[in-house]
Amino acid sequence: MAGRNGRTVRDLRRANRTAVLQRLYFDGPLSRFELGPATGLSSGSVSNVVADLVADQLVEEAGSVDSDGGRPRTLLRVAPGSGHMIGVDVGETRVRIELFDLTLTELARTERPLEHQRYDVEVIVGHIRDGVAEVLAAADVAPEQLLGVGIGVPGIVERTPDRGAVVHGQTIGWDAVPLEALLRSTSRLPETAAYFIDNGAKTLGQAEMWFGGGRGARSAVVVLFGSGVGACLVTPEVDHGRAVEWGHLTVRVRGRRCRCGALGCLEAYAGAESLLERWREEGGRPPGGTDEETALTAMLAAAYPTGGGAADPAALAVLEETAEYLGAGLSDLINLFQPERILIGGWAGLQLGAGFLPAVRRHAAAYALRHPAEKVTIELGRLGPDAVTVGAAILPLADFFARGGRRPDPVPQGPPPAWRAVLEERAPR
Repeated sequence: MAGRNGRTVRDLRRANRTAVLQRLYFDGPLSRFELGPATGLSSGSVSNVVADLVADQLVEEAGSVDSDGGRPRTLLRVAPGSGHMIGVDVGETRVRIELFDLTLTELARTERPLEHQRYDVEVIVGHIRDGVAEVLAAADVAPEQLLGVGIGVPGIVERTPDRGAVVHGQTIGWDAVPLEALLRSTSRLPETAAYFIDNGAKTLGQAEMWFGGGRGARSAVVVLFGSGVGACLVTPEVDHGRAVEWGHLTVRVRGRRCRCGALGCLEAYAGAESLLERWREEGGRPPGGTDEETALTAMLAAAYPTGGGAADPAALAVLEETAEYLGAGLSDLINLFQPERILIGGWAGLQLGAGFLPAVRRHAAAYALRHPAEKVTIELGRLGPDAVTVGAAILPLADFFARGGRRPDPVPQGPPPAWRAVLEERAPR
């Protein structure tokens, strides 16, 4: 029966379960007495919800604390082994797959390098499929225990009821790739294990907002700085975050050619791929046959040598120019969205590290409007290189919480009918 606001008793129970689970997850262990004010529920409602969650083996006892003059109060926490999630980062140099328990403790991981084939769709799908099977086997976790597989990808992700998640990755040559359908067509997972596919910068942003440098902020921009650049915007109106194609902001009219095909994009000056290319053009010599991460390490060592050696002037000049482009790009985010915090993550951002930040901050302040610039802090992300996989695993976890701790409805295996012809066209001959 629905009330005046359209909510049914079932909706109310789900909302109450969600409230208790989230408080225990982020602030636990807590007693039943503490859960009341923390969730706004009555003591009777808390007792009923906790009893349900304990019966479902989602919540367990975690010791006790003394109360004022009464019996000790039993502490409760989310049971770590009551569910599992997989996070996948389809990155620029590798596909990383990690298995987590419900408290996001890592249980197993594997990585698949991306070399000559790079973003070949069939190769990526195979890496994800095989990597999921590998981490489940390594941790001896049955597929039926999975809540879902979250995947962070480059590009814009479109969702439609009949097509699932479709990826528009212009910079990697993906034109409306039906990634979810492709995964389902070869899936070895049970029907209740859903795929959650989103932009990699957004999954990075979710991880930093839940567990990293963004926690407690009402508004933030989390920047992914790798081969390319992207960003996730979080505001009170967009509390789950929105991916913004920041790397394709035009910073120079008729400038360098970007991977997307346009001229003058920020990514064409600030992305690691273009940074290394500009160093080569100025006479720099990255180690041959190495990936971008190794090459960037060599460039940093050339620009900032240890042991008193002479700095490579070309590497130093390119890095200083890159700091200015990044600062100018951040000033646009500051002027447009006036965030409390800006966090810089991604493998290249973490490699450049704290030594690079003062110059970026200085240029951001010089290009931005004074009032919003005075209110923002610019820092490195706190979660390290695994932030995208953690954020990807948060996607099925957040869905699980929204359902009040209920598992997803069964998802039909195999691609939707509308995509069967597409898959047949893509099938190897």
